[in-house]
Amino acid sequence: MTAINTGKVFVGGLVAGLVMNVIDMATNFTILKADMEAMVTRLHLDPTLMTSPTGIATWVVIDFVFGILLVFTYAAVRPRFGPGPKTAVVAGVTLYLAVTAVLYGFATMGVFTLDLFVKSSACALVSTLAGSLAGAAVYKE
Repeated sequence: MTAINTGKVFVGGLVAGLVMNVIDMATNFTILKADMEAMVTRLHLDPTLMTSPTGIATWVVIDFVFGILLVFTYAAVRPRFGPGPKTAVVAGVTLYLAVTAVLYGFATMGVFTLDLFVKSSACALVSTLAGSLAGAAVYKE
């Protein structure tokens, strides 16, 4: 078994993060916009946080960190499942399910409505799989 190429994990993770940022920005400012605004109002949060540079920067960084974790997971399972898109999907679905399970817990507590949870989970699946496939395409041992 070969060692994980940490340089390629980082580069692939940045590619994955870039892909996810593009998709997430598109979905958050279109498909999820009204639901997010309703959530902010319902929870009495500051609505400027959704579009402030600090608020946006936080989520941009999170996507890049998540991208690095996706490619690391791909690199870690690659020796067992083999290189390629199928393994990238396995890595992506694994992390997607972990995060979605936690977010479902928040939905059951009333932080998210079930409708917002379902919509955002579907968007996150697309974003995660696209990021995982893009990042894994860059990763080489």
